[in-house]
Amino acid sequence: MKILRTPDNCFAELKDYPFKPHYTDIQTQDGSTLRIHHIDEGPKDGPLLLAMHGQPVWSYLYARMIPYLVKAGIRVIAPDLPGYGKSDKPAAREDYSYQHQVDWMSQWLVKNDFSNLTFFGQDWGGLIGLRVVADNDDRFIKVAMGNTGLPYNPDVPQQVVDEILAFRASAQTITMASMSKQVSKMNGFGGEDPYAGTRSFAYWQKYTWDTVNPPAGIIASSMMEQRSKFQVLIDLISVKLRLNRLLPIGSEISRAFEAPFPSPAYKMAVRAMPSQVPSIPDQSLDAQRKAWEFFSTFEKPFLCVGAGDDPVTNGFEKHFLAKVPGTKNQPHQMIGGKHFFQWTKAEKLSSVLTNFIKAKD
Repeated sequence: MKILRTPDNCFAELKDYPFKPHYTDIQTQDGSTLRIHHIDEGPKDGPLLLAMHGQPVWSYLYARMIPYLVKAGIRVIAPDLPGYGKSDKPAAREDYSYQHQVDWMSQWLVKNDFSNLTFFGQDWGGLIGLRVVADNDDRFIKVAMGNTGLPYNPDVPQQVVDEILAFRASAQTITMASMSKQVSKMNGFGGEDPYAGTRSFAYWQKYTWDTVNPPAGIIASSMMEQRSKFQVLIDLISVKLRLNRLLPIGSEISRAFEAPFPSPAYKMAVRAMPSQVPSIPDQSLDAQRKAWEFFSTFEKPFLCVGAGDDPVTNGFEKHFLAKVPGTKNQPHQMIGGKHFFQWTKAEKLSSVLTNFIKAKD
């Protein structure tokens, strides 16, 4: 397996990320060594929060939350998923799968011997992390999740499956603007047309795969800050021409989330992982079924705290409230802040998680 490692100097100009790096070597399925980065902040004897990020971001997403959590006495463990942040980046599309990410992060968890954990995951951090919880139940005492899910869709009609696959394989050009327009129409998955969300989400899957140099920083920052169309256009041009590595173009947030990717070759996870979301039946179907069987009997405290105004994941909590026993009598809530509410609602989300972690069972 060819593995890339982002040079440390790519992170030299980061603001508000003073955290000491920690690295763990794991073994991939073909025997290659893969280095996973995490940060470990807060009192060593404090209750542990394992916070996992999603796509196309990295542990920098928690930079605003960590001071609030540490002040409350929480010890925060925040890894970078393989392919993101300061973790190593496998270079080929076939290196990335839902199962590989689960296996890699489970190996990382066991090797660090973390236990008595409260888990929090958002976006892919939830998809991967919930499976990690299911595979390592004895290491977790509580689970929280937001703007994420555990997709299990065994009954999608073959006609819809064929339609989605044909669209993703087509020669149609999807721009960032056309993708954003489609995704903004979503209201979660389901509704009157149960597959409308699946069809809209396919634009994100196709855009990321077909785009050799997806502007990760711009995509992330556009959901965290207000920027004019002109500013975004200039930023897009700079990324395309790779001027962003030479000049301080773009916002600080955009540059921070672009930092892990010194060239398009480093972006294979950003391109490949959206297509691994099992919005239609795929190779992860059996593993998802088993995970839902696990959570259907999960009685440890389980909290749903989301934005409630994120078009991709609206309504995510309904499946868990209906099926997971541990959700009973928990203070579930929607706090606003759109998709990356760890950034936009850092203080509020930190308070919610602190109260959940410290609550007596």
